[in-house]
Amino acid sequence: MDVGARLKTVRLLNNLSQRELAKRAGVTNSTISMIEKNSVSPSISSLKKVLNGIPISLVDFFAEVEESELSQQITYSPDELVNIGTDDVQMHLVGKAFPNRQLTFLVETYPSEADTGTEMLENDAEEGGYILEGKIELTVGNEVFVLSKGDSYYFDNNKQHRFRNPFKKVCKIISATTPANF
Repeated sequence: MDVGARLKTVRLLNNLSQRELAKRAGVTNSTISMIEKNSVSPSISSLKKVLNGIPISLVDFFAEVEESELSQQITYSPDELVNIGTDDVQMHLVGKAFPNRQLTFLVETYPSEADTGTEMLENDAEEGGYILEGKIELTVGNEVFVLSKGDSYYFDNNKQHRFRNPFKKVCKIISATTPANF
């Protein structure tokens, strides 16, 4: 998906100028312009901040929902999962079409040197996850944890947090947050 073109389309559909969106999101006009021109690839936290200015969730931003997809889908093949991550971090959402979702369920992939961005994430939810393969560095508040295959985590997302893979191998995680925040 062309993130820049999609942002411009969503912005225009909401009758917002770049200046108005930037003001609402608390970013500069040039940030919006660079994202729309694909001059920069925003981190998850940066994109979420921009989308909060519209407001639109990451799921709604990435989902190109057709009328036929609005029925309650029960199973999903890998190619039906919506990637709500960035170029570096893949976050495949399970259950994109589920009405009034209360849970965000993700299959996450962090290549070597990938992270969720320098800005710490924070939202009103609980998050839990299980490391399927590799290792990940999880920062919650001022604490840093290194988790390996078979380890798991569970914390209150209103604490600032960040995921980073400073290791050589890819890390895969299954995670869930409630209430749904994507």
